Order: sequence, then structure tokens, then C-alpha cells
Amino acid sequence: MSVDLKAAYKTIMDDHFPPRMEISFIDGDNRQTLAYEKASWVIDGVAKGLRYGENPGQEAALYRLVNGNLVLGDVRLIEPGMPLASDAELVQSGKHPGKINLTDADNALNILRYLMYRPCAIIIKHNNPCGVALGDTLAEAYFRANKADRLAAFGGCIALNREVDLETAKLIAENYAEVVVAPEFAPGVMDVFAAKKNLRVMRIDNMRRLADYETARFVDFKSLIDGGLVAQWSFVPTARKAEQFLPAECVQKDGTVHKIKRLPTEKEYEDLVFGWMVEAGVTSNSVLYVKDGATVGIGTGEQDRVGVAEIARDKAYRKLADWYAWEKWQTPYNDLVLKFGDEGKKYQAEMDERAKAERGGLPGCAMVSDAFFPFRDGAEVGIREGVTSIVQPGGAIRDWDVIDCCNEAGVAMVFTGQRSFKH
Repeated sequence: MSVDLKAAYKTIMDDHFPPRMEISFIDGDNRQTLAYEKASWVIDGVAKGLRYGENPGQEAALYRLVNGNLVLGDVRLIEPGMPLASDAELVQSGKHPGKINLTDADNALNILRYLMYRPCAIIIKHNNPCGVALGDTLAEAYFRANKADRLAAFGGCIALNREVDLETAKLIAENYAEVVVAPEFAPGVMDVFAAKKNLRVMRIDNMRRLADYETARFVDFKSLIDGGLVAQWSFVPTARKAEQFLPAECVQKDGTVHKIKRLPTEKEYEDLVFGWMVEAGVTSNSVLYVKDGATVGIGTGEQDRVGVAEIARDKAYRKLADWYAWEKWQTPYNDLVLKFGDEGKKYQAEMDERAKAERGGLPGCAMVSDAFFPFRDGAEVGIREGVTSIVQPGGAIRDWDVIDCCNEAGVAMVFTGQRSFKH
């Protein structure tokens, strides 16, 4: 029997979720209810919500908050009337968005809300950033974000915090993307995007005031396989400025005080703050390397801290070699042999040597860890590659050993006093 495996990806699911949903929090006689309405789009005369969930065949629905004011303890959660991804306007849509398109866009906004002070571009794939970069212009920011991991950016969600101009649109059109999200699009931009028929272009007007969402909290629900729920407040990093970071310091069990000898320079602080903001949107365990307001290597979702520091390091080497291959031959590193045969192997070796000589672009980087280093070996991965500053939560029993490790290498280190796990 012949089965059209590709058809599943083109099929819009008929979901059976109701048009409205309510969630009530009840404490004695006090009831606080959040009310939601199901969102949909009209594309080619068809009114539908999400194409499907995480996979074809999974029904899914998007709901936007329309009523309710929830206060838990001394925390007031985000109120109706401030929609972002849940109320995105589809300016162009080759097909209905799926769940992953929306959650990728949402996580991009989760990071962008802390980086509104300069033009910024984020490319998200599978709910993790491939590349994040600041720039003097939006085009520069996008170019640098794409350069950080050109390969992983293929088919990603691009989020931009300024009106998209023609220069930026033309750069985006050179690659394949699934989604572009921005607050506005300059005249002529949609003509450029029109050539990409399956590109979903979303306008989110509230992105203009995304900085207002910097400390906004919502209830984060995690569903269990038995139908149960875990409810938690959403995460907000408390250290969002250089002066809110703490000089690394601890007291050993024997009473010995260990202090970091060198504090970051102003430029290092800029990268440490930038990296810590990006970290809020990266799946744990994670380690990042950033330099000059751009990601260099991103390690995500590992089980051990040394391993993820090594993954981020190795990715920095590989992605730099790939970028040089693309610059020189307009061919991905992995396709050099396919295109040039045995000569391609020589080209790969050439790019490897070039990336190795530059140590993956890691010298001078800031190293960012979402949780403390339980031992010095995690920090040493970055120090061996030439990082000059580190930010991490602190709080490990052996903080003293990591501090000593940094002092021996002349590396600056600061603590945030807050873990940044995301699962």
C-alpha cells in the first residue's frame, strides 16, 4: 500500500478544542478566574487555528487571555489587553502556523523583552536560539545572528525588535526561514517576502513596547501524563544590569574567604548582561559563549555542565568553519565533498585549520552558565579557550575552587544569585 508521508505535513488538523476556556484558582470563598478565547486565522478563505501541535496528527489550539486579573501572594500576573504571540497578525502566510511556530516566536519575545535598548535579531529553532545579536542597525544585527549558526538557522523563526527595512528583508530572503516576527514592515518589504511563498510573516504591534513586559509574570503550566498539572510563576531574571551582578565571593567550610581578584571591564559587563538575558530563553543545562553583543556558541539541554560547556565550545568551532566555507564557496561545510569531491576534503581541512587557529572565535568571550559550576572543570573548558569573564548564579559548595580557578587564569567572574533553569 502506498502512503504519502509528506501529506501529513500539509494537512490542517480539525481540532476539537472548545472556543472558550476558563481556569479558576479557588481559595475558600475567593475565586479568581482566567478566561481565554481560541484564536484562528483566515487563510485562502479557510478559518482555522493551529495547523497541528508538535507533530502532524496532534490536534492543538491556541488560546488568548481575554479576561481575569490574577494575584498570587504579592505578585500580580499579566493582565488581558497585552497580547503578543497569541494575537499575532498574519501579514503573509503560505500555510497556517503550527504550535512550534508560535512557541518559537514566543520564546524569541521572551528574550527580546530584555534587549530592546538596541536593534536586535534572534533566530529560534526548536524553542532554542541558534543565534542572537545586537547591531547598530537591524540589518547588522540579523547578519550577525545568522552568522552565529547559519546551518541551524535554516527553517528557523526570526524575530526582530525594530521595523523591518529593505536591507534586512533582502538579507533574510537569501535564506530559508519559516517565520518572521516584527512590530512593523517598511514599504516594499512585503514585496521582497512575497517571493518566499511559504514564509509566515507576523506583525505583533505590542512588540513596540516589549520593554514593558520585562518583569511581567504569567502562570506557567506543565502538564503531567496522568492529567495532573504543575503551576509555577514564570521566570524573570532579577539581575538585568551590571550593577546587579555580585562579585564572586564565598567562605569555605574552614572559614577561608575566597574572593575574585578581577572584576569585569565595562565591555565585559556588556557581554555578561547580554548573555545572561539570552540565557533566560535557553533550555537547561546550558552554557553560552558571547562576544561583542552576539552569541558565539550555544550549548543546550545537556545533563552535565562540563559536557554542555564542551558542546558550546565545539559548536563554536564547527559553526565558524561552516561560515568560512559559505563565505568562500557559497557552500555549507558539510556539502563541500558532495560538491567538489576529494578536493572538498581539502577545503574542509582548510576551514578546520582556520577555525582552529582562531579557536572558534572564543578568545575574549564571556562565558554564561545557567546554574553554578559544581567543580572547576566546567569553567576550565571556557578558560582554556580564552574566555576572559564568566557569569553564573553561584551557590555551589565548591564555589571557592571555581573562584581560585578564575584567579589563577586572570578571569573575571560575577554571580547573579539566581539560577536560570528552563525545561
